[in-house]
Amino acid sequence: MKSSKISIRLALGVFAILSSAFAFGLAAEAQEKGTLDPKPLPPLKHPNDPSTPAKQLFGRAIEPAQLSARSIGFYSRGCLAGAKALPVNGATWQVMRVSRDRYWGHPALIGFLERLAARAPSEAGWPGILVGDMSQPRGGPMLTGHASHQIGLDVDIWLTPMLERRLSRGERETISAVNMVRRNGLDVDRSVWSPGQLGIIRAAARDPIVERVFVNAAIKRALCRDATGDRSWLHNVRPYYGHNYHFHVRIACPAGNEECRPQDPVPPGDGCDASLNWWITDAVLHPRLNPHAKPRPSLTMAELPPECRRVLVAK
Repeated sequence: MKSSKISIRLALGVFAILSSAFAFGLAAEAQEKGTLDPKPLPPLKHPNDPSTPAKQLFGRAIEPAQLSARSIGFYSRGCLAGAKALPVNGATWQVMRVSRDRYWGHPALIGFLERLAARAPSEAGWPGILVGDMSQPRGGPMLTGHASHQIGLDVDIWLTPMLERRLSRGERETISAVNMVRRNGLDVDRSVWSPGQLGIIRAAARDPIVERVFVNAAIKRALCRDATGDRSWLHNVRPYYGHNYHFHVRIACPAGNEECRPQDPVPPGDGCDASLNWWITDAVLHPRLNPHAKPRPSLTMAELPPECRRVLVAK
């Protein structure tokens, strides 16, 4: 009976959060909605043209390359061989935005997510986690969104707990994640932020293969303020632009993946120092956009590791 009452309260709380988000227009700022009827992309007229953006090629790959599992290149400039799909339903996780087909990763990332999801009830008091974007079936640049997530070692995890029921496909494509940050960007919104969010981020950061956990600066401030006991895990949690609806986990290059290029080590310390203050300055929170700035050119195959050509054409 006690468990049933907790479940009901959690469900009501989550739906109240979602309703509040829609009421204040926050849903429009979350990740874009998916579709119940995804359409295949039309074939490219000149796929072998060297100027063709690599995202147009990898964005059309709908199956993984049947090669040994390898993360090739850097997190924002590479590809993924032998990808494994995270099942869209698990005992303690559900994949969101299924139509995007971005629930693929290196087996090491799949293992991490299975471990983290299993810890969600004890570490966060959640029934499970909602998993956002991972990588495409063959990794590589994406048609929309992320600059990283290219080598199967990155994942976005919603800061909204999973309900104790299976979401419908329609809900997975349309429900918004919840903004955890106040409108002024200086602190978390205590009407939606809870110990559960701290608990799940802490559980992720403590996993031995985790390289970094990216969160909004206001969330990092809250973690620095509220964390008790062993605070060593805060070292892996770093502020970055956005990340107020989800947190981004990046795992280290798996052992034996010589073609995977690691990121520079995390700076020493817990990050709860003066360096955090820069992220909440007016210049960062309200940047002045240059109207004359040109968009960054899309990566081409020539700019990716040579092995990515083999990954792209493999059966």
